[in-house]
Amino acid sequence: MPETSLTDEASGPALGRSRTRVLELLRTTDGPLTAHQVAQRVGFHVNTARFHLDALVEAGLAQRGTEGAGRPGRPRMVYRAVAHRASEGPRSYRLLATMLSTLIDRVMPEPREAAIAAGREWGRYLAKRPAPFEHVDAEEGIRRVANVLAEAGFAPGEVSGAGPRVLPLRHCPFQEVARVHGDVVCSLHLGLMQGVLAEVGAPVTARRLEPFVEPSLCLAHFDQQSA
Repeated sequence: MPETSLTDEASGPALGRSRTRVLELLRTTDGPLTAHQVAQRVGFHVNTARFHLDALVEAGLAQRGTEGAGRPGRPRMVYRAVAHRASEGPRSYRLLATMLSTLIDRVMPEPREAAIAAGREWGRYLAKRPAPFEHVDAEEGIRRVANVLAEAGFAPGEVSGAGPRVLPLRHCPFQEVARVHGDVVCSLHLGLMQGVLAEVGAPVTARRLEPFVEPSLCLAHFDQQSA
């Protein structure tokens, strides 16, 4: 078994160890609990338990109510976990991406070409198409590529170069998979850029994607197309 986790990091709010213990207690207990009962079971001071319980209520993970209405004495404040929805469970998208990249790399006869072709189709789909009779020059075409990449989390910088243009990408949202299966993942992204440019009709092409020239930097190279 691998030493790293098979599931992705949680995308929800970070609860911390103590608050997670309180939430798990609420989820595994039949019926609501008071702050005193929670404090006794997890070994917290009652004020600490109440602090975490109220925070869980604010986060939408627990609900607060009263118990004992209609009976002598002051009603007790009780807490229960909000019903655990299937959509809140852990995700393993990175594992899925790794498995699919391995499949393409090992099974497809031409994995790089297949990835570029798939990327082109998605680039065409994601591109902001120009209006009828609108002319998109090279600069505007690269800008539209950068917009698509920015939405995907690549953090593109400013284009450099007077002839062949270079677009720095300062974050790879798929870096864990790309470092192992770069021929597939990076080719997919190269095709994505080519597809955007083809869809908008810009006179420029994405020629090469240079991965990880620095730990957090990739370079996309563009060439002007002759008329």
